Amino acid sequence: MSPAEKLVYMANQIARNLETAGRDHAARQTAEHIIAFWDPRMKQMILNHLDAGGTGLSEIAHAAIAEVRANVDA
Repeated sequence: MSPAEKLVYMANQIARNLETAGRDHAARQTAEHIIAFWDPRMKQMILNHLDAGGTGLSEIAHAAIAEVRANVDA
């Protein structure tokens, strides 16, 4: 498994664990988790993956990474 695939797997796991709260809340919570706990290299790698199309990200994880992107760009 490549490093990017591992991060996709991790983001999807976080999103899946939070999905019972509803899509929007789960995406927000997933983004908050990534912002708080992933190191800058991990965040940059998943953002690069999103920019390249986000293959493999669940709907919630994709929305979360887009929110991370918005937070970084702000």
